[in-house]
Amino acid sequence: MATDTRTRMIEATALLIRQRGYHGTSLNDILSASGAPRGSLYFHFPGGKDQLVIEVTRASVADVTERLGAALSEESDPAVAVHHIYQSVARMLEENEFSLGCPVAPVVLDGPNDVPDLTEICRSAFEQWIGLLRQAFVRAGVPERRAQALALLVESSLEGLMVIARATRDRAPVSVVADEVAALVEQAVLAGKVAQRAESAA
Repeated sequence: MATDTRTRMIEATALLIRQRGYHGTSLNDILSASGAPRGSLYFHFPGGKDQLVIEVTRASVADVTERLGAALSEESDPAVAVHHIYQSVARMLEENEFSLGCPVAPVVLDGPNDVPDLTEICRSAFEQWIGLLRQAFVRAGVPERRAQALALLVESSLEGLMVIARATRDRAPVSVVADEVAALVEQAVLAGKVAQRAESAA
């Protein structure tokens, strides 16, 4: 039962944080949504709300990182992999009825600067995600500098598209941009291969 209570608090917090951000989620909200008694919060999380949110955010980041890494490693063509990632995001938004987007964006926008550990988790999350994309592009032959720019473009467009899709309650913007970005990645890969062949022939 104790484990069930802890799990319920984690799941409730994860949902509330993605919907309302850090400051918009109170302890009463968490307890009400999880059905947990007040005393159980500090039993499972002696650090209170901060510890709970930090743990939830770290787990959410790890989950996204794992899925992103798998999507990029399972497909040798990064343009195809990127297209799949956009479509996966579109499905996620549709399945949750456009109520949830990126797990760290609400935390960043809410600006909990008084919780340094949480700020660092969010900073590190984007660094990891952009890094995974960059590595995939470099493996495909895109020069490092271009790969970094492309990775930043992909990540920033996904973040913005999640907001637009939630506002319009429509997955179409994600699908449209998926085609454009995938084409851009394909062009970069082809250009990289041409440059590599030219260097080899010189």
